[in-house]
Amino acid sequence: MNKKLELNPYDDNRPTFRKWVKILWLLFFAGVVFVFLFFFIVSRQQLPTFEELENPNLSYATTILAEDGRELGRYYVQNRIPVTYDELSPNVLNALIATEDHRYHSHSGIDLKALARVATKTVILQQREAGGGSTITQQLAKLLFPRPNLQGRSKIGRTAVLANTKFKEWLTALKLERSYTKEEIVTMYLNEFDFIFGAHGIEAAAETYFGKRQAELNLEEAAMLVGMLKNPWQYNPNRFPNSAKRQRNVVLMQMERRKVISTEERDSLMAIPLDVSQFRRSNHIDGLAPYFRMELAKDLRRLFTREEFRKPDGSMYNIYRDGLRIYTTIDYRMQEFAEEVMWDHMSEVQDRYFKEWKNLDPWTHNDGKMPMNVKRASLNSLIRNSERYQTIRISEMGEVLENIMEDYGKELRDSEIELLIVAHRGDKQRQALANNDIIPVETRNIYSRILDGGLMDSLTHSWNAMQETVDIQFNTPTEMTVFAYNSQGETDTIMSPLDSIKYHRMHLQTGIVGIEPHTGQVKVWIGGVSHKYFQYDHVRTMRQVGSTFKPFIYATAVFLQGISPCTRIDDVPYTITPGEGNFGLIEEWTPKNAENTYTYEKFTLFDGLKHSKNTGSVYLMKLIADTEPVRKLISSMGINSDEVRADGDFKIPKQPSIALGSADLTVLELTSAYSTFANNGVHVEPHFISRIEDQHGRVIFKTVPNETTALDANANFVMVEMLRYCTRGHFAFSGIQSDHGGKTGTTNDHTDGWFVGITPELTVGTWVGGSDRWIRYRSFANGQGSRMARPFFTNFLKKLEADEYVNFTGEPRFIRPADDLGIEIQCDRFNQFRDRDRDLLDDEVFDDPFSDF
Repeated sequence: MNKKLELNPYDDNRPTFRKWVKILWLLFFAGVVFVFLFFFIVSRQQLPTFEELENPNLSYATTILAEDGRELGRYYVQNRIPVTYDELSPNVLNALIATEDHRYHSHSGIDLKALARVATKTVILQQREAGGGSTITQQLAKLLFPRPNLQGRSKIGRTAVLANTKFKEWLTALKLERSYTKEEIVTMYLNEFDFIFGAHGIEAAAETYFGKRQAELNLEEAAMLVGMLKNPWQYNPNRFPNSAKRQRNVVLMQMERRKVISTEERDSLMAIPLDVSQFRRSNHIDGLAPYFRMELAKDLRRLFTREEFRKPDGSMYNIYRDGLRIYTTIDYRMQEFAEEVMWDHMSEVQDRYFKEWKNLDPWTHNDGKMPMNVKRASLNSLIRNSERYQTIRISEMGEVLENIMEDYGKELRDSEIELLIVAHRGDKQRQALANNDIIPVETRNIYSRILDGGLMDSLTHSWNAMQETVDIQFNTPTEMTVFAYNSQGETDTIMSPLDSIKYHRMHLQTGIVGIEPHTGQVKVWIGGVSHKYFQYDHVRTMRQVGSTFKPFIYATAVFLQGISPCTRIDDVPYTITPGEGNFGLIEEWTPKNAENTYTYEKFTLFDGLKHSKNTGSVYLMKLIADTEPVRKLISSMGINSDEVRADGDFKIPKQPSIALGSADLTVLELTSAYSTFANNGVHVEPHFISRIEDQHGRVIFKTVPNETTALDANANFVMVEMLRYCTRGHFAFSGIQSDHGGKTGTTNDHTDGWFVGITPELTVGTWVGGSDRWIRYRSFANGQGSRMARPFFTNFLKKLEADEYVNFTGEPRFIRPADDLGIEIQCDRFNQFRDRDRDLLDDEVFDDPFSDF
């Protein structure tokens, strides 16, 4: 009987079984080798080094702070203000960890459980809502190197690239965990993330979307920002509020799931509407004192070129990337008040200006004061520098100009194109260009090659076509937004581009600075009426100072000659002749009073300064007999008299005409010099930076201002009394409690209006005028400094005195020295002894027609 053969299923002698076992083992080892090689290859690719991880190349915004610590503005490439872990809002931290990585404190950069979940649910079960597996550390790693470009790749290629990128993130995450603490990683992540709309980092995001610091965020606001981490564009509340609200609620549900908040709290928070009414995209202009901040940036860049203020490694600080903190002297509340008063004052000034020029065009109206060709050239320059013109130029002439650049290495300016077109007309014109010695020989040789080449016809045609296009476009009315004195600072209108250029150029500008006399600290800085439309700063613009210079002439005479302000002189023409004194004149100089009028009566020096009598200043200049004492006094008051101007002359020329205010100075210089009078004759160097700290709080710069005694206390008090007299009794100063004085100034043709006022607490200089010298009032009544500039000072003082919180009391008084002045300032007493002082008017010194004194 045949027995049935029983087969052992585990018989390892079976060839098929052994074959599959070998295959499986080979696959296993091949997989191990593949993974090892893959990780090895990935690790050899460009990954952040340990040094780069220890010093991540993040761009941090530099913050400018007012005297009280309030923020004035920022400089940045990316608007990112770093916060420390201790400064992070608990609401933000709790929402982040509950939503993005609830095992954050227990893993080492990679969450294996999360990866297993993603592999099972997303890859195998194809569940799209299974969630992600990236940890906070991995998400930070994503931010440290650019994402790959998958465009044009096949599905397999995209998969391979994404797998490679994911492994890079894992390796970088492990490096991060070895380099940083958990607290540092989460802080770096929140500081680095781009919340779009210029908001880099959680601090900037809170300010942009909610108008507050991140530490002030409530729970639902924090949840919304954390929700944006998943996709800042898709869940942006400004563009997709419904999606943003749904994602915010997902975060709140995760927080309830992780027992961070209760179910009741979750439900109440989810019911709150999304509120981003405070959304405001930031820019460099945002904030107080925009002109000051732009000028400050220039000074900082110059400062950091100096070796003693560089980084420890010798490189220069970058104000747009290095997260510095600039502590300034600007008084936040004073600056606010000053900008408000300026706006109201300049609105009235501009209204009067437009009324005077109604139906007239400053560029075509010939008043004989300015050559018409100068006006036309200026307007043409404004047109050519406009963005609209440059766009037309590229469109019409880009190709031929590019060809000329390639063939001759010359980038042609418009003025050069015009020269070439004229020279192309004939031999005579070409010879005139060749003989023009003003143009360098090398440049003339290039012109010659261009004229001999084959591009001149094309250049001429393109130029003519462009002129036609410019003429049409610049004279065609179009919808636009222009500057206006209203609550928005602008208005929509229909205007031709040419009229728009003229309209904006016809706006009078201002430069205002306020200095604390005893410290030299700049408290107020206004460089113009609107930085958005007029970027040029007028605080450090050189303008003729007019009669505001006269106190320096009087101060020199008082200090050196001991002359009393009660001294009476004649209002008659005075002449400085060749050979007189040390003036070095080659012809007689007989200046006139304003409006060319003389009373031929006597006046005191008090009245001479108050009424800006040129005769008084010339009289004193003859008495001093030299410009050098005035120039030395000015230098000791902070103005470098020997600085050479662009025209080759000195800043304070060695000419007697300085007595009438012919010098050009800045508002900052003039105000600083006047601060000497307000500080008992001692000049303190003006400054607006207190100190600078790097992002770690290390002080890298601190201001120590220089002090110089310019006038002795007695002579200085005489000048204070004279400046007081200039404002005493004027209705504009009624109601002002502060001890005050000041001087107006008006230049020829009332082009510039000035007023510099002093108080024991603050010296304020104000200039008003046009960017072009022919943008001015037509009448002296409106164009004088007492009308254009002085009202700002009086209104500003009144506003300061009315506010109990601003750092200005109005109580201090100028202190008279305890000793005898040695100079009589009481004119009643002085007149009792005037016979004793008759020698000051001796006919041997002055040709005085009024000898019957």
